[in-house]
Amino acid sequence: MTDQQLTVQAISEAQRILEEYLRPRPQNNETILDSLVEVLGRPDLVVAVSRLQQQVRK
Repeated sequence: MTDQQLTVQAISEAQRILEEYLRPRPQNNETILDSLVEVLGRPDLVVAVSRLQQQVRK
């Protein structure tokens, strides 16, 4: 999977999690935050975003 594909997949997952947060019903905000951290903090994603940022800076 390319860095771009990995990043788009993670953003899609994060959007899904945020949609869950925005639903008007009782929810566990800590669990939602944990899910976001899990998706956005994956080591492969962190590396991919770093590489993409380096490309933009060139």
